Amino acid sequence: MTTRTAHLDVRGMSCANCSQSIEGNLDDLSGVRRADVNFATDEGSVEYDPAETSMAEIFAAIEDAGYEPIADEVTIAVTDMSCANCAETITAALLDVPGVVDADVNYATDEATVRFNPGDVDRPDLYEAIEGAGYSPVREDSGGSGDGTDGGDESAADVARQAEIRRQRRLTLFGAALAVPFVVLMADRLLLGGSVVGESLLGLDLAWVELALATVVQAVLGKPFYENSYTALVKNRTANMDVLIALGSSTAYVYSVAVIFSLIAGGRYFDTAVFILVFITLGNYLEARSKGQAGDAIRKLLEMEADTATLIEDGEEREVPVEEVAVGDRLKVRPGEQIPVDGVVRAGQSAVDESMVTGESVPVEKGEGDEVIGATVNENGVLEVEATGIGEDTALQQIVRTVKEAQSRQPEIQNLADRISAYFVPAVIANALFWGAVWFLFPDLLAGIVDALPTWGLVAGGPAVVGGTVSVFEFAVIVFASAVLIACPCALGLATPAATMVGTTIGAQNGVLFTGGDVLERTRDVDTVVFDKTGTLTTGEMELTDVVALDGGSVTAATDGGEPAADGGAATAVEGESLDEDAVLRLAASAESGSEHPLGQAVVDGAEERGLDVGSPDSFENVPGQGVRATVDGREVLVGNRRLLESNDVDPAPAEETMDRLEREGKTAMLVAVDGRVAGVVADADTVKDSAADAVAALRERDLSVEMITGDNERTARAVAEQVGIDPENVRAEVLPEDKADAVEAIQADGSRAMMVGDGVNDAPALAVASVGVAIGSGTDVAIEAADVTLMRDDPMDVVRAIRVSEGTLAKIRQNLFWALGYNTAMIPLASLGLLQPVLAAVAMAISSVSVLTNSLLFRRYSPDEDYRLLGFLR
Repeated sequence: MTTRTAHLDVRGMSCANCSQSIEGNLDDLSGVRRADVNFATDEGSVEYDPAETSMAEIFAAIEDAGYEPIADEVTIAVTDMSCANCAETITAALLDVPGVVDADVNYATDEATVRFNPGDVDRPDLYEAIEGAGYSPVREDSGGSGDGTDGGDESAADVARQAEIRRQRRLTLFGAALAVPFVVLMADRLLLGGSVVGESLLGLDLAWVELALATVVQAVLGKPFYENSYTALVKNRTANMDVLIALGSSTAYVYSVAVIFSLIAGGRYFDTAVFILVFITLGNYLEARSKGQAGDAIRKLLEMEADTATLIEDGEEREVPVEEVAVGDRLKVRPGEQIPVDGVVRAGQSAVDESMVTGESVPVEKGEGDEVIGATVNENGVLEVEATGIGEDTALQQIVRTVKEAQSRQPEIQNLADRISAYFVPAVIANALFWGAVWFLFPDLLAGIVDALPTWGLVAGGPAVVGGTVSVFEFAVIVFASAVLIACPCALGLATPAATMVGTTIGAQNGVLFTGGDVLERTRDVDTVVFDKTGTLTTGEMELTDVVALDGGSVTAATDGGEPAADGGAATAVEGESLDEDAVLRLAASAESGSEHPLGQAVVDGAEERGLDVGSPDSFENVPGQGVRATVDGREVLVGNRRLLESNDVDPAPAEETMDRLEREGKTAMLVAVDGRVAGVVADADTVKDSAADAVAALRERDLSVEMITGDNERTARAVAEQVGIDPENVRAEVLPEDKADAVEAIQADGSRAMMVGDGVNDAPALAVASVGVAIGSGTDVAIEAADVTLMRDDPMDVVRAIRVSEGTLAKIRQNLFWALGYNTAMIPLASLGLLQPVLAAVAMAISSVSVLTNSLLFRRYSPDEDYRLLGFLR
C-alpha cells in the first residue's frame, strides 16, 4: 500500500474545536490514515491512500466542515494536442501528480486548467507531468498567475499558438510541393492513360521516384503522427487520432514498398500515403487557425488596456507606464483617452464609452463620486480619477478571467462526447480489422450484397474475383485504410468546447458573464425566473415621498414634497406632547442615521433636504427584515414595519388607514413609534427600471414562470408586480433575508428549475441554492461571488439575453454533435463496404473537424438582442 502526505493551509479556524471538526471530517474519509490540523498555525497534514481517496475529496471534506483549504490555480497552454483523447490523457497525468485537486484540459483552447495544493506541488511539477504524458506545455518564465490574464502569460500562450500555426503552414506547403508530382502522375494515368510520363522519369524507374518522394513525406509530415502514436500506445496505453492517421498512411506506404520489392503483388499506393498526410496536415493547419480566431475577442479586450497613465503628484502631471500606478493615485484622463485603471471620479464630468465592457452602446455620464472602469474611453470632458483597482484586480481582467474559467468548465453534454471518444479509436481499429478480414475471406458474398445496394461502385471495381482490378488482399488493405481514416474523433472532441468558447465570449461582449459552460447549459433549462425587487426590478434609489403625523389614528398632516395636509395642526402622539410632521421626520431620520439600508438613507436625505437637524442616535439596533430600534434625545424610537411594532408591544392600528393608502400607491411605508406609541408614518418610493416590464413580458412569452421575492410589504410588492407584469399570486412579500433561500427551495421543491436574480448581500444564499443564480453587476461583491451569471449592467433585459445566449450556444453544440456523429455514422459504413478511397477518407476527415470549428466561428456574429436561429444571423 502506497500512502501520500498532503500539507495544507486552512483559512477560517478560530479555536481548537475548528481543527477538531476538520479532523473529524477527514477521518471519515475512506483511505485517510491520519489527519492533524493546527488552528494556531492554520496548517494541517493528511496521510492518505491515493487508491482510496483523492485530494479533491480531502478538500471537499474540509469545505464541508465550513473552512477553506488554500489552493492555487494555473492555466497552462499545451501546443500539440490532436484530439479529445489527448486531453483525457493529459487530465489523467495531471491528476496523478500528488497535490493536484482538479484538472480540466480543453482541446478547443489547447489549455490545461489545474487547481492544486501549493504545499505539495508547483508549476514545474505540472510541466513535467504534461511532458511525461508526451505533450508540450508552454513554460512560463515569470511567476504569473498562469491564467492567461496577465500580459506575460497571455503573450507566451499567443507566441506558442502562432508558432504552431506557422509550423503547420510550413509542413502543409512542404507536403503540397512534394505532392504535386503525384497529382501530375495521377492525372496522366487517369486522363491520358500514362502516355506522357510513362514508367520512367529522367531515366529513373518511376516506382523509385515515387518511393523517394513518399519517404520524404513520411519522414517529415508523418514523423509527428508516428511519435505521438508511440507515446499514446506504449507510454499511455491509449489510442488517439494520431494512431488512426499513422495506421492509414503507413498501411498504404508499407504495402507499396512491399510491391516494389516484389514481396506481394498489386499496385502502388504511394500517392495515397502522401495525400493522406498532406490533407491531414492541411486540416490541422486550418484547425489551428480556427482555434486562434475563436479566442480573438478575449485577446482584443486585453489589447484595449491602456499602456500609460497621466499621474498627478503635488499638482504636477507626468506620464508613467500603467504598471507603476498604485491604488490611491490621482490620474488625469483627457477627452479621447482610455481610462487606465478602475477608479472613482474625484473631479470633472464627462461621458464614458463602456461598450467594450458592458456592451452598452450609449456613453454613460460620469461625475464626482462615480466609478469608472479601466480600458473604457473618456468621450469629452476632463476627469480626475483616483485609482481603486490595478493590475489583475481591474474589472477587465476579472472579466477575462471569468470567461476563460467558463471556457474550461464544459457542459454536461460534453461528458457524452468524452465517453464516446474514449472508446471510439479502439472500436474504429477493431471495425477496420474486422471488415478487412471479412473482405479477404468472403469477397464474393460481400460484393454481391454491396452490388444490391443503391450505392456507387466498389473502389477499383472491387476484388479481381468479382471482376475488379485489384487482388483480394489489396482490396482488404484499401478497406482497412479507409475505415481507419474516416473515423477520426476530432470533430466530436471539438463540437462542445468550440461552441462553448464562442458562447461565453458572446455573453461577455454583451455584459453577461457565465462562470462556466455547465452554467450555460443550466441557464437554457430554467423554467422559473425569480426576481428580487429592490435594485433588480427597481432602481433601488429610494426617495422620501410622504410624512404623516398621527393623532389617535387620524391623519393630521400629510406631505408629498414637504407640503402639510389640509387639516394642518400637530398631532399628539405621546401624552402631553404634540409631534408635527417635522418632529416625526426628525426623530425617524435621527434613528435611521445609523442604518445603511436604502429605505433609511432616503429618510435621512429627505430630512436634510428639508433643513431639519438630523442628529446621531444615543443607541442603535438594526432588526433584520423589520426596521431599526434607537434612542434619540433620550426617547425610544422605532422605525419599521408592523412586525417591528408588534414585537415591541406597540399597536400599529392607528396608522393602518394611512399605511393602506400609501402601500396601494406602491410606496414603502414605515411606521414611526415614539416612547411606545405610534407617532406617524414616513414613506419612500422606488422607481421601476425602464426595461423591467419588457423583460418580464419577454420571459413570459418564452412560457417561463416569473415570480418576485421581496422583504417589502405585500401591497407595495403587488403594486410593483402590477407595473412590471408579474401575476399577483407569484409575489412573495415580507420575506426575511434568511428566508429567501428557503423561498427559492420551496419554488424548486416540485422539480422546477429556478433562476434567481438579485443584487444584495441578503440575496447571496438564494443565488447559491437556485439552479442558476444571477447577480446584477451593480450589486455587491458577495452577491456576484455567489452567482453563476453576472450581469454587468443594471438592465433586467440582460436576463433574457443570458437565456438567449445559452439557448444559442446549446443549439450550436447540438448542431456540431449532430454533424460529428452523423458524419461518422454515415461514412464508416461506406468505408467498411469498400465504397471509399483512402485519400477521400482522409479529405473527409480533415473537412469534418474544420467544418465544426467553422460552424462555431459563424456563431460569433450572433447578437442576443433576438432569439438564435440557425441562419437568422446571416441575414
